[in-house]
Amino acid sequence: MSSSQSIHFNRNESKVFHTELRKRVDQYFKDKNVDVHATMTMHFKTVLIAVSFFGSWGLIISDILPLWLFYIVAAFNGFTSALIGLNIAHDAIHGAYSKNHTVNKALGHFMCLIGANDYMWSIKHNKVHHTFTNIPGVDDDLNQPSILRIAPDQPLKFYHRYQTFYMFLLYPLASFSWIFVRDFKNLSRVTTDFREKNPPSTTEYIRFFGFKALYFSVFLILPFFVLHYAWYHILAGFMTARLVEGFVLAMIFQLAHLVEDVEFPEPDAAGNMEHNWAIHQLCTTANFACKNPMVNFLYGGLNFQIEHHLFPNICHIHYANLSYIVRDTAKEFQLPYNEYGTMASAVGAHIRMMDRFSRGDEFKPSTKMATI
Repeated sequence: MSSSQSIHFNRNESKVFHTELRKRVDQYFKDKNVDVHATMTMHFKTVLIAVSFFGSWGLIISDILPLWLFYIVAAFNGFTSALIGLNIAHDAIHGAYSKNHTVNKALGHFMCLIGANDYMWSIKHNKVHHTFTNIPGVDDDLNQPSILRIAPDQPLKFYHRYQTFYMFLLYPLASFSWIFVRDFKNLSRVTTDFREKNPPSTTEYIRFFGFKALYFSVFLILPFFVLHYAWYHILAGFMTARLVEGFVLAMIFQLAHLVEDVEFPEPDAAGNMEHNWAIHQLCTTANFACKNPMVNFLYGGLNFQIEHHLFPNICHIHYANLSYIVRDTAKEFQLPYNEYGTMASAVGAHIRMMDRFSRGDEFKPSTKMATI
């Protein structure tokens, strides 16, 4: 479908589920006497990730590391860069980190620090992806290079038959694509494909190019002036960091929205969707490894993707507890709740989904109903 077509979620479908769920979640915070924003645990996590990121970068530019350790620390810095995006900037740009807008705005700048752009992310992710999740031709997260076929409406090419063999080699390139290509391309699409009424302001253009220049200066150019390694090692170190960062970031989307139990619903000719927005989120989203404390910590709670899509303005530190409420309420209303117990099972579901797309098979999700 055309990305410019108006999409209308089903207003005639009962909203009792969403209303009841919101009431129960509100009651949870009232009973626990806690705020929906960041807790002390989240503050500690923020400091730990920030110290790890800046500390590892400081080690790199100190020029005291032997070459073998330089590559290890570069990989670690790329990993912590991904954690900054997933845990700190993501919550802040959603307005979920703090009730103070200024704090959220300030922490949202961490997105610029890792080479992306907070303004573009707020449009592409918050407004487009979170509203039109998994709708082919509209959700821009499905707009990937044609070497991958990740939606049923995309043309089937002969090389897609082998995508389950080469896709994991491409996922680490996500960071390069994001930083060097997609942000620049998307800046010109704000008022067209992203449906914004107003084009980016002059201030946003200045911020966009200014932060990009700062990022390239600090993380790509500066090392050539301060490090004693050969130029190709310095370049390889930058690439190592970005490959690790890209793989971590790419896997979040793949395991949350590109697994065999989610749907890719399309509107009818008039742009009408089958479900209302809340039920649409249940049908197009999946959780994974929710019992794994390490995944919960590192992935910014985004393995609780269902809870995040239903409550994006709540800090992710609360999602583990909210998941019981969401799961039980979905079961009560006989609605789907897609969940994979481990990372391995989610990766398997992703591989099977990509294999299905590689063969052009008719897509029929085996939607899982919520269970307690």
